[in-house]
Amino acid sequence: MRDVTTAQPLDVQPTPLALLLLGREADPKSERGVECPGDLPSPSDPDLVARARAAKEKLGDKVFILGHHYQRDEVIEFADVTGDSFKLAKDAAAKPEAEYIVFCGVHFMAESADILTSDDQKVVLPDLAAGCSMADMATAEQVAECWDVLTEAGVAEQVVPVSYMNSSADIKAFTGKHGGTICTSSNAKKALEWAFEQGEKVLFLPDQHLGRNTAVRDMGMSLEDCVLYNPHKPNGGLTAEELRNAKMILWRGHCSVHGRFSLDSVNDVRERIPGVNVLVHPECRHEVVAAADYVGSTEYIIKALEAAPRGSKWAIGTELNLVRRLANRFAAEDKEIVFLDKTVCFCSTMNRIDLPHLVWTLESLADGKLVNQIQVDAETESFAKLALERMLALP
Repeated sequence: MRDVTTAQPLDVQPTPLALLLLGREADPKSERGVECPGDLPSPSDPDLVARARAAKEKLGDKVFILGHHYQRDEVIEFADVTGDSFKLAKDAAAKPEAEYIVFCGVHFMAESADILTSDDQKVVLPDLAAGCSMADMATAEQVAECWDVLTEAGVAEQVVPVSYMNSSADIKAFTGKHGGTICTSSNAKKALEWAFEQGEKVLFLPDQHLGRNTAVRDMGMSLEDCVLYNPHKPNGGLTAEELRNAKMILWRGHCSVHGRFSLDSVNDVRERIPGVNVLVHPECRHEVVAAADYVGSTEYIIKALEAAPRGSKWAIGTELNLVRRLANRFAAEDKEIVFLDKTVCFCSTMNRIDLPHLVWTLESLADGKLVNQIQVDAETESFAKLALERMLALP
């Protein structure tokens, strides 16, 4: 037997990947803006709230703070308006007197705000590393390659791209350039109806679940009408015949939060809470949506709970910050609101926007230093705006 008391320690050098996973290194290619050009205040600073208030007061009407529903409470407290990504971008465009738009959300949301606001306004993201895993699942290069595959299969002329708001400016621009439109989780059905009036097939980017749920649940298509394009496989993992037979070509992307909910989650909560209403976001998997009582966007979820009778019970399948906020809000009305899954699930990238980052941003702007500006180049903005305008023109 080996004598462990006298064994020499192994000379093992940790790899860069191991250090990254341990949180001891950073990947500048994937973690944009982790290092701020200045020192963030400590999260334990007891004066953070007072500092945020003072900086915001000093800026006055020059700043307009947008807070996405999934933000943590400490950030929402300082938001001038709250909402989903598209509502907030429109709110920013309706505030032309504000020189600075501080978007407490994620990268693609700030891009949309920059596209829709005037050139005089500057959109700022408190932490440039606040990205979106779903949006990052479709790159401009991958989508261009997909279009080549569709062209080689002889179907590109029949395809109309429809891209979810949760996509990069590059993908929105691709959509506009190829005659397509943008959609939100609220108007996805209208967008698809419009698209099928223009062509025979739809390329839906980047969330497969919203595309599938809208096509099958809301428009009466079958699961067989949908195929899944995987950008990591040759030709998307599909044959030319499969592409010719499909009505919906779904991009292999998903929301890391909503994709966690499962049919087991639904069955478990029904056993634990008799009479519970299951309400989920359409970014959830198809089997979860099919098993739910109600399905709708973030705004739909909020309005449904506002209209719910006293004493009703609800299990909500969306981001935990919002669910917890709604549970606290409606507790006085004896509405029992719980998270659908037993596992705690915040949106990790959305949570990168915290009070220290917000304080640093506001204090920098108050001192005349523009930080973390989000700018979309003119050509990309032009085609992306075209796609957004097509959405705005939907009936």
